[in-house]
Amino acid sequence: QDFRELRASCLSQGLLFEDSTFPAHVSSIGPSLLPQEKLWRIQWKRPTELQRNPHLITDGVSRFDIMQGEIGDCWMLAALGSLTLRKQFLENVLPKDQGFQEDYAGIFHFRFWQYGEWVDVVIDDRLPFLNGRYLSVHPRTSNEFWPSLLEKAYAKLQGSYQNLNGGYLSDALVDLTGGVQVQFSLKEPPSDLEEILRAADRSRCLMGCSTSGQSSRNIELRNGIVQGHAYTVTGAVKVPYKNAWKHIIRIWNPWGHGEWKGPWSDNSPQWDRVEPKYREALLKNKDDGEFW
Repeated sequence: QDFRELRASCLSQGLLFEDSTFPAHVSSIGPSLLPQEKLWRIQWKRPTELQRNPHLITDGVSRFDIMQGEIGDCWMLAALGSLTLRKQFLENVLPKDQGFQEDYAGIFHFRFWQYGEWVDVVIDDRLPFLNGRYLSVHPRTSNEFWPSLLEKAYAKLQGSYQNLNGGYLSDALVDLTGGVQVQFSLKEPPSDLEEILRAADRSRCLMGCSTSGQSSRNIELRNGIVQGHAYTVTGAVKVPYKNAWKHIIRIWNPWGHGEWKGPWSDNSPQWDRVEPKYREALLKNKDDGEFW
């Protein structure tokens, strides 16, 4: 599908685009994501029906714009959270030639790396709702729609929203960058893992991590970590602590809330022993899903 041709055609006819290849129908959701009675209650709404003044992006793109919806696609959203930290890669995926203000015709497009080339995926902007709530990613800012529309384009690429329900973070990182992925098992980590992470952070690599367990159950442990869940690695630094240097890693939960409660977490006593200049630069004490 040619985005510019389709948009020009819709604008000339005064129509809003309706994508017949990924329709506003249960077939685009998938047959077993939800029980049958819920599937048939799904409604599709455009951002222009939900908000008086919708925007694709407000105040730039940030991982904190993303709050996971009902679909278990933390693996893709954790990769997307990492992508937002690397603006030079983001522009590949999220073309700037679109929005709700100029030339709006209910059509958007996003790019993903597939089998050695960038593929342009065109969608209409009808989003699925169940009982008035987003089935998809819901924006933290109510009138900002890039996360929901990008997720819809990725669902189309994969065949349905159901096909996003469980997957591998490493696959999503490749699909968003065309890069080469490397994995480390934390059961047997390399001895210099902290140095590798800090070098990767300096080199502007995209990074994520995941916990073992069943992703369908999402059991939150007492320490705040979720089993079978994917996270974004958003920073790796050394801080002076008790007359030595301590390696700490910053991690973000694509739920947009829910954090680690152990050492170096937002309210942990370790931060009381860190010099104020480091504490002020590194510690943001709020329930936004991000923690050290």
